[in-house]
Amino acid sequence: MRFMIIRKSDANMETGALPDKNLLAAVGQYYQDMRDAGVLLAGEWLRPTAKSARIVASQGKQAVVDGPFTELKELIAGFIMIEVPSLEEAVRWARRCPTLNGSVDGQAEVRQVLEAADFPADSTEPLMLHASKTMAADAEKMLRTTSVA
Repeated sequence: MRFMIIRKSDANMETGALPDKNLLAAVGQYYQDMRDAGVLLAGEWLRPTAKSARIVASQGKQAVVDGPFTELKELIAGFIMIEVPSLEEAVRWARRCPTLNGSVDGQAEVRQVLEAADFPADSTEPLMLHASKTMAADAEKMLRTTSVA
């Protein structure tokens, strides 16, 4: 199962301050531990919301709102995608994150990623065009399997 560990932003991250060398080294070791365990799929840090935009769609219309955004508890600072057998293991990996060791206030959310198998069979063909290579490949395998059977 794939899980996304979503690191929430905080006031310091929203200033654009970069992590110091000690934190970078600790995070680097954390990533290496996940690589060594074969669970790390991807991870990225995001710039502060001052350099972002939000698309708001409602009642058939779109609006573009430029950052910065003020609801800190709702902002995302980055993510890590991992593949592990259970939510419990994903939470164990998230808790090891050096930015969540309690030295500063921090918060992350761990969410399971939807897989092609979660969708009804008649959704398989459109899923082959999904942005996720994993989702697209799994949908293609499912389509071939059902076509052969």
